[in-house]
Amino acid sequence: MAESLLIIDDDRELCALLREFLQLEGFVVASCHDGREALQRCRQEAFDAIILDIMLPGVQGLEVLRKLREQLDTPVLMLTARGEDTDRIIGLELGADDYLPKPCNPRELAARLRAILRRGRGTVPGRDAELRVGLTHLNSADRSASWNQRDLELTSAEFNILLTLLTHAGSVVDKESLSRQALGRPLSAYDRSVDVHVSKIRKKFAACGADNPIVSIRGAGYQFTVSAAEDS
Repeated sequence: MAESLLIIDDDRELCALLREFLQLEGFVVASCHDGREALQRCRQEAFDAIILDIMLPGVQGLEVLRKLREQLDTPVLMLTARGEDTDRIIGLELGADDYLPKPCNPRELAARLRAILRRGRGTVPGRDAELRVGLTHLNSADRSASWNQRDLELTSAEFNILLTLLTHAGSVVDKESLSRQALGRPLSAYDRSVDVHVSKIRKKFAACGADNPIVSIRGAGYQFTVSAAEDS
């Protein structure tokens, strides 16, 4: 069955071009051009993924994202103005799964969407459905994660990063590997997506009462420490 997308962008010409290309790529595509309209549309219909522009009339894109994340875990790919690193970081912190600067290459957009959708589909090939390290428990079948039986409420990207770190618990995982395995793409220059997602995961552990189980190894990457994971 074809996967459904919603493009939220006030540039109608761009929406039409992206819709035509993505339909040829096998997606079912709808679009809307206003933040308030987008929120109403998302409450009424279910989409497999959302493409969200930051600059929108009515309700700004980041506010749309914040409201969406209060109710939905639908994967969101942001479109941002080139060079607007602050918007990208805020968007990731609010729960976006990925971003692309505008103007974007439609082929790269399609590839990013497929990566987002792949990593949101149940069990990751070659990995156990359930994984426990200390008090941390991940279930790939329903993509749930908890610490000491408290739900960590991870986004899709955060779940995949934590799954990768847990799979290699006690060992250092470099950022390039995290980006490829968890986000489905190579790490690009000045890309802080992995760092922002790890920061959010740490905050969610802390909110559950856990000591920080993910440590930064300067110049190397991140490590899920078994000893911290076992603290209660």
